[in-house]
Amino acid sequence: MLTVNAIGDACPLPVVKTKKALEQLEAPDMVEILVDNETAVKNVTKFAEQAGKKAVSQKIEEGRYQILIDCTGENDAKKESRENAAEKSAAAADRTGNTGSTVVVISSDRMGEGNEELGKVLMKGFVFALTQLDELPEKMVFYNGGAQLTCEGSETLKDLQFMEEQGVEILTCGTCLDYYGLKEKLKVGNVTNMYTIVETMTKAGKIVKP
Repeated sequence: MLTVNAIGDACPLPVVKTKKALEQLEAPDMVEILVDNETAVKNVTKFAEQAGKKAVSQKIEEGRYQILIDCTGENDAKKESRENAAEKSAAAADRTGNTGSTVVVISSDRMGEGNEELGKVLMKGFVFALTQLDELPEKMVFYNGGAQLTCEGSETLKDLQFMEEQGVEILTCGTCLDYYGLKEKLKVGNVTNMYTIVETMTKAGKIVKP
């Protein structure tokens, strides 16, 4: 049995570690995931079920939970569901001529409304989660407060630089960099303009905006 220790890991690491463990299995086996909170239990369990696996969980002790994922056989219903979804997606692309290119658009240094500190933590987790996707976005566009993420001092720089190295085009609004006094502090990607931003978004097959 393969054991993955995700105790103390913040979202989305428990799911990311689970994904990697399932991909690394060379033969049918059970996978044990250890986490320290119920939210992680739900997230990992849902991910496993969406991957067509059976998952059961239990609380071992205070602050310690075990999730067992059965990788000895695939859930046929889940497998069929995923295959049908893929076929429908391909058919829709054929009808619309959509190339499927994905553009991520970020307009703030935080994610969602509410607590500012939490919003920044969520944004950091969002960008990291992008690096773990099987298929990276084609482009990422940053404007307004989002321009701060591509500049010196940003906690997401390493993740953005990694994606740029993998071929992701990273564009930051020049007007925004000027407004925030960050033009000389840009550390990843290139400066762009509003026309290019509009053109990039209108030509995108899919736009993702956290």
